Amino acid sequence: MPTRLPGWLRQHLAAVRVLLVFTVVCGLVYPLVILAVAQLPGLKHRAEGSLVTDAKGTVVGSALIGQTFLDRDGNPLPQYFQPRPSAAGDGYDPTATAASNLGPESVVDILDDPSTKDADESKPSLLTQVCTRSKAIGELDGVDGSRPYCAASGVGAALAVFHTGPGYAGPVRRAVSINEECGVIDHPFIADYQGVNVECHTYGEDLSAGELVVIRGNAPAHPAVPADAVTASGSGLDPAISPAYARLQAARVAKARNLDQSRVEQLIRDNTTGRALGFIGEPAVNVLKLNLALDRLSQ
Repeated sequence: MPTRLPGWLRQHLAAVRVLLVFTVVCGLVYPLVILAVAQLPGLKHRAEGSLVTDAKGTVVGSALIGQTFLDRDGNPLPQYFQPRPSAAGDGYDPTATAASNLGPESVVDILDDPSTKDADESKPSLLTQVCTRSKAIGELDGVDGSRPYCAASGVGAALAVFHTGPGYAGPVRRAVSINEECGVIDHPFIADYQGVNVECHTYGEDLSAGELVVIRGNAPAHPAVPADAVTASGSGLDPAISPAYARLQAARVAKARNLDQSRVEQLIRDNTTGRALGFIGEPAVNVLKLNLALDRLSQ
């Protein structure tokens, strides 16, 4: 009679066989099947990254990943449509896809330490980021860049308010513009609050005991600069902008390229995709494809 292997050895051999089978199935067969499926007509282009080429056939990007259109100094090129902001690395870095993780309660900036001239420790709040971007876009595209709760200087319009009574009780005795540093601004965004002169923020002063008050201001309820123009997507890689943001840029692009604005607006419509299945998501304009269409039109 053949010698029966010990139970512990049979268990280890069975485990090795299972390991080999699953290694072949999951590590070799499955990837090859997926690769074969990806080569089917209609899927191959997407599987290879949805690459986009220019008129010369040179790959210039992906239809799935946004990119910036800036000059060497980091300034927006006026002849191109600009994408939405990105928090992925230095911008649209697929190896660092991420969001800022800042929420609606992020309204207080971290100011730069003036004693460390070679380093910048400042960290703008989400509110200030939105305000700064809206102001810059307004100046670039010649529209009103003001927004509710934003100071004219482009920072969040937030005050640290101190009261005469305990906590937040009693009349106001002091008010500080928490995001506007003394020496950086000429005067706070608002002169007084409830009859008390508003002060600038002296670096290093602890204002945490004050009541945080955000001032709406007199900006329109519906800003001229759309929300997607001043906020990054969750991935930081969104290749598209809203038709409203595209139309906002049309006059600037047409002027820079010496084109009739109606031609540019037609290109926007031609490159606008509707909602998936007619009801999922919102209409969008792929910025890279739109800019390539512009280049072809200008040739």
